[in-house]
Amino acid sequence: MTEPNQTAPLNWMSLFTAIGIMLIGSIYPILLTDSNGKVSHGIAMLYFWSMSAGFVHGVGFKPKMMMWKIVFSGWACFLCLASAILLRL
Repeated sequence: MTEPNQTAPLNWMSLFTAIGIMLIGSIYPILLTDSNGKVSHGIAMLYFWSMSAGFVHGVGFKPKMMMWKIVFSGWACFLCLASAILLRL
């Protein structure tokens, strides 16, 4: 069992990815549209999932349930970001 004051190590790659998505999405929201310029909820969902997974994994939080470990993993962050970029193209 871990001590209450023990801190988890930060995962800088996931954290910087999440911060980048947050900043770029706020400054340039055109990225949330499809190639025709229309709002794409699928692309937005993938970007937001990637950002959420990046923040959760990046700050070192370790969910207990296996489903949440998969949803908020570093791999989920990468795969959702790659999928959003591919859909955007």
